Amino acid sequence: MFVVLLNYVQPIAQVERHLEAHRAFLDRHFAAGRFVASGAQVPRIGGVILVRGMSRQQLDDVLAEDPFHRERLAQYQVIEFNPTKFATGAEAVFVSSV
Repeated sequence: MFVVLLNYVQPIAQVERHLEAHRAFLDRHFAAGRFVASGAQVPRIGGVILVRGMSRQQLDDVLAEDPFHRERLAQYQVIEFNPTKFATGAEAVFVSSV
C-alpha cells in the first residue's frame, strides 16, 4: 500500500485549470480498484492519494499519467507501508495483493 502526497509547485489558479482532468484521472483508478481514498490537504497546498494493489513501478507509471504531473503542477512523495492494524471492517478496504 502507498500514500502519495502531492505538493503544488504552481499557483492554485494554474492547478484549478487542470482539476477536472485530474479528477477524471482519479476516477479511472478508483474504478480499477487501485485508489482507496483521495482528497485535498488542509490547508490546500496539495493532495493525498491512498493506493493499493500495485508495485512501486506500476504506481510510478500511473502517476506519470496524472495531468498534475504532466503539467508540472505538483511534486509527488510516495510512502510505502504494510498495514498491520485495522479498525473494525477496514481490513477489506485496505488489504489487496500486488
